[in-house]
Amino acid sequence: MSRAPTSFYHAVTMDLHALVVCPDQDSANLLTLILSELGMVAEHTPSVSHGLELLDRQRFDAIILDYRADQSSEEFLTRLRRSANNRASMLIAVVDGEFNARPVFGLGANFVLYRPLSSERTRISLRAARGLMRRERRRSPRTPINLTANVAYPGAPELNALLTDLSDGGTALQTASRIPPACKVYFEFALPGQRQLVRLSGEVAWQDASGRTGIRFLDVPQASRRLMQTWLQQNSATAAAGLPAQSPTPQSRLRSEPPDASLVSNTGNRRGEHRYACKLGAEVYRLGNRVPNRCTLSDISEGGCYVEMPCPLPGQSGVEILVRTADTKLRIRGEVLTAHPGFGMGVRFIFRDSGEREEILRLLSVLATGPSLNEQTF
Repeated sequence: MSRAPTSFYHAVTMDLHALVVCPDQDSANLLTLILSELGMVAEHTPSVSHGLELLDRQRFDAIILDYRADQSSEEFLTRLRRSANNRASMLIAVVDGEFNARPVFGLGANFVLYRPLSSERTRISLRAARGLMRRERRRSPRTPINLTANVAYPGAPELNALLTDLSDGGTALQTASRIPPACKVYFEFALPGQRQLVRLSGEVAWQDASGRTGIRFLDVPQASRRLMQTWLQQNSATAAAGLPAQSPTPQSRLRSEPPDASLVSNTGNRRGEHRYACKLGAEVYRLGNRVPNRCTLSDISEGGCYVEMPCPLPGQSGVEILVRTADTKLRIRGEVLTAHPGFGMGVRFIFRDSGEREEILRLLSVLATGPSLNEQTF
């Protein structure tokens, strides 16, 4: 891996922490190595009991459990979902190759890795999981704000920064000079309508080319936390859904957006999802009809895709799309949201289980690693 991509990963994902509970040292070494490559901080323990202690003391964005279908694994999952700190954390289970993963998804697993671990497949799955974690992190309520704060960090004089949004876990700010990516930052500011000062420290979580910086709060005194929570509750009616954690990557910009492509996404505002330009040959079937329609997927996200075909199916039709790439065959159901005769149709994905959703995330992670895929032939 070149130095530039590694630096980029650390710039935008250094705020993500993972716990690896795995007694097999070779598997643990592979997992922690790949997590580190992806810019995530990994903590490993071979002991389930020690893992439970860590759940009580710390918060993790992801937890990887070497699942053995025994009492200790069941106890860990039970305690995890009762944990105040980690019940919403992403769970990745490592299971035997012949194991039926469906019950594990029923126990709350978001991803499943199969033993023996393959470097390539593990890297693809963890990359997809990392993208989903960043999206979940950005969904924490953020309230727009326009406020000047005093900011200081080691080796530099105090400076003024403009805070542009605020949550109880972090803030986005704009400064005249770039803050170093690996340093502790100290803040002091008064929120609108409050006289007392908020004092806390944080670290750089991400930066973009425009000079905007995301800060994850680290040490927050109780008095300052109460001030922020009071202000956030009073202003929750205008809370924004969250600013993007980074500038859009080239792969996320559509090559040629179809008419009214905003209707391609899932129910609700999904435009924050990464959308990948592609040229994937596919077959689409109307549910209940086994006549294939040759088509091309020209853009895809976690929530849906745009299907190019001269005679699209009518709106609200149930469909099944079959996609073949060099190493996978993906079959996913959906619903036609909008049709454009002569162009194609926007389809919203409908997942019947977590396994289908994982397959879409795997495909997206492949698209994210390189240029748009060439159209596949059947």
